[in-house]
Amino acid sequence: MSFEFRGSDFVPVPVPPALRRLPDQGGGFVDVARGGLPVRVTTLERTLVDVLDAPRHGGGWEEIWHSLESVEFFDVDAVTDYALKLGSAVTVAKVGFFLEQHREELMLEDKHFERLQQHVPSQPMYLERGRRESGKLLSRWNLVVPERVLNRTWAEVA
Repeated sequence: MSFEFRGSDFVPVPVPPALRRLPDQGGGFVDVARGGLPVRVTTLERTLVDVLDAPRHGGGWEEIWHSLESVEFFDVDAVTDYALKLGSAVTVAKVGFFLEQHREELMLEDKHFERLQQHVPSQPMYLERGRRESGKLLSRWNLVVPERVLNRTWAEVA
């Protein structure tokens, strides 16, 4: 059930099919108190991967980037572990691309990208499923990224 809290809408998102049979559903959950009751929410690391995996839940690329950029620290090992659990090479590439764009702010080194790079798509894929928007091929991730996302111009294409 959706709810609003401090001016933000919170919408439950189903556990990805690849994780539904795992006892911990992929991990990355914490319980927080809400009105004296425990509420299960995802960690920042799982949220980063989930929103890149299913951007329709994030309000568009501009909103996703702004929201994720407001986080000062991510446990990159937890991000990588969870991304790999999803079993989606495209999601791994998206995560790698996002982390690479924020390499300096997150103080990342080459070693943080090595595990992800082993699981990128074997052929070029588009950033967003079903949307064949032209862009630049980032060979490191085998990902076609629209210029507006790559350069963060955010001029929405109609």
